[in-house]
Amino acid sequence: MPRPILDESRIHPAIRAKVAGHEQAIVQEVMAAVAQHAVVVVGMGMNPFPKKARKALDAAGVSYHYLEYGNYLNTWRQRNALKLWTGWPTLPMVFVKGTLVGGAHELIRLIDSGELKQLLA
Repeated sequence: MPRPILDESRIHPAIRAKVAGHEQAIVQEVMAAVAQHAVVVVGMGMNPFPKKARKALDAAGVSYHYLEYGNYLNTWRQRNALKLWTGWPTLPMVFVKGTLVGGAHELIRLIDSGELKQLLA
């Protein structure tokens, strides 16, 4: 089932540029990393789940690129733009070969099932 996204025709022309450009620097940075690296973990400080995802990748011997954006006390607006872009509500956001696979729990399931190695093959 596709997730609902407000159609651009339902956004008044006077605000379309503001909507399209809102906090896009962080989105562009993540998009570039996802295009350049097989595995990307997007996280933030003070959150134990990005660390959990990174430890799982380290234990599995999978190299990855890590991007960290602030912590619970700052840069929430920028991180919110990533959540709006992906539709994924929490951090970390883990990308494998350009595909969002979820967060730490979903990543660990992929590792445990052997599917991560298949995705990377």
